[in-house]
Amino acid sequence: MTESPAPPHAGDDEALRERALTALLAARDRTTLLTDSVDDHDLTAQHSPLMSPLVWDLAHIGNQEELWLLRGVAGREAMRPEIDGLYDAFEHPRATRPSLPLLAPGEARAYASEVRGRALDVLESAPLGEGPALVRSGFAFGMIAQHEQQHDETMLITHQLRSGPAALTAPEPPRAPDAPTLPAEVLVPGGPFTMGTSAEPWALDNERPAHQRDVPGFVIDTAPVTCGAYRAFIEDGGYGERRWWAPEGWAMVREHGLDAPLFWHRDAGQWLRRRFGVTEPVPDDEPVLHVSWYEADAYARWAGRRLPTEAEWEKAARHDPASGRSRRYPWGDADPTPERANLGQRHLRPAPAGAYPAGRAPCGAGQLIGDVWEWTASDFLPYPGFAPFPYREYSEVFFGPEHKVLRGGSFAVDTVACRGTFRNWDLPVRRQIFSGFRTARDL
Repeated sequence: MTESPAPPHAGDDEALRERALTALLAARDRTTLLTDSVDDHDLTAQHSPLMSPLVWDLAHIGNQEELWLLRGVAGREAMRPEIDGLYDAFEHPRATRPSLPLLAPGEARAYASEVRGRALDVLESAPLGEGPALVRSGFAFGMIAQHEQQHDETMLITHQLRSGPAALTAPEPPRAPDAPTLPAEVLVPGGPFTMGTSAEPWALDNERPAHQRDVPGFVIDTAPVTCGAYRAFIEDGGYGERRWWAPEGWAMVREHGLDAPLFWHRDAGQWLRRRFGVTEPVPDDEPVLHVSWYEADAYARWAGRRLPTEAEWEKAARHDPASGRSRRYPWGDADPTPERANLGQRHLRPAPAGAYPAGRAPCGAGQLIGDVWEWTASDFLPYPGFAPFPYREYSEVFFGPEHKVLRGGSFAVDTVACRGTFRNWDLPVRRQIFSGFRTARDL
């Protein structure tokens, strides 16, 4: 059992340089869209205590790029050492960041732009193929591109939380013409497979190293659970039945009076939702979005099923029984394309369940990459042989039962920050994130 080899451009300085440049420019284009589409008041306002002001994210992106590429890779002097503490995510919780003496929108834009110009100069001359681990295969540049895209996703969450008219637009995702003929679930046979990666050059520390897992056979949903299916749970009194809920989840439901996913409300007998400033009917055929782990777990219990473990999810997404290899993606080793997955904020919603037939895994399950982050049953824990890199605070400080793993990415995730091995994690109460789920059952 092996994993797919590294991308063909790994080890080639010029190809790596081009890959890093493309990723950095794409991230900055998206950051610019997210910050230029609103006025300075919206940039500096805190739209939810769960999120930073958009202007904090903008300057933090620049500060991290300076720390890792200018100071770390190039060894240059700090440009603005006095702001390091302001943009340290571990020093200041999100709820308190509006009270800090943050850079004003114009200053934040100028700072991030100046850092980027200098970083591109570093990229032109940095040796990428070999050398220290931080620069080998262009890792530092890939890490920064992923970091910016991850903050772009959090800024998109802030856009969803803000009140007022829509600031963003996007075309509708493709339909799912063969959805009516798809089976509801598919079999994943038991046996070993390779989980994680040691070959992907820009994989982050919690994805490493590749290791063998023996997973008993199981059955998993062909697509994420839809709004229509979840509505059946609501209408069957799911939020009022304690027996479906973990104790902490039931306490959350009672404390906050929850009766539906975040952003849903009922009006004149119809379920509506607010999506990026627009109120619309809840679409039955679309994967349900903005549910916590507790809600996903309760639905699965109600349906007589369960959430898949992280290992089950990854085996369904990556394992190719014909070759015995674990692929980079469900469809193979090639990078994502618009025909294979809903990624990169190309659409501002998940595609209907059953879309993207070109992106299905060998087991037959689809939409494992993109559309919605999928809650799993697993706690966020290190793999055997884990080593923190390049700093403990990226993953290690979050390991433990407090955080649950999400896999697969959402429509808000860029291709640079989404792989078959990519691991996300969050508290089980979180609902503002672009989270959904699929269910599984034992044989």
